[in-house]
Amino acid sequence: MGDAAVKALQIIDAARAVGVTLSIDGDSLLLRSGSPPPQEVLDALTRHKGEVIDLLRSVRSGWSAREWQAFFKDRAAAAFDGGLPRHEAEVRAFGACVVECLNRNPVRSAPDRCCWCGGGEREGNVLLPFGTERAGHAWMHSACWRPWHEHRQAQAVGFLRACGIAVPIDFPHDFAKNGGA
Repeated sequence: MGDAAVKALQIIDAARAVGVTLSIDGDSLLLRSGSPPPQEVLDALTRHKGEVIDLLRSVRSGWSAREWQAFFKDRAAAAFDGGLPRHEAEVRAFGACVVECLNRNPVRSAPDRCCWCGGGEREGNVLLPFGTERAGHAWMHSACWRPWHEHRQAQAVGFLRACGIAVPIDFPHDFAKNGGA
């Protein structure tokens, strides 16, 4: 996640901490709160409106924050009812949310350029299709897949945090390690 996205996430977290719910409508940032938020939160949202909107738009899932929270709670409850300790159930549920987020946002790209580094095919480093026939392919060099996928996972995690779903403390940030998700 880039510096601008990290800053936007910090601002969203600060707004949520004082009871502000954020959403977007076109190019407008909508705030809901039971009481007036502190001026420093409003100032930060004003200064970084573009970055906050970009982060909230980074995942186009068709679900509201409330629906993402329900999805998470349903997955955690099922795992907990299945015998897992609560924390482990929440880790699994969060992982399911990340996977759902990635699946709802497939990446497609042209076959003549790597969608991560922008380079073309080179001798010994051909462009390969990643993805499925139905969703389309993201073309990239095999060495570019891991950083690209880690970036996508970080976007999904940031989006879920912006939706009010806390990242479990020991959530494994290693999907790319074993080719999962």
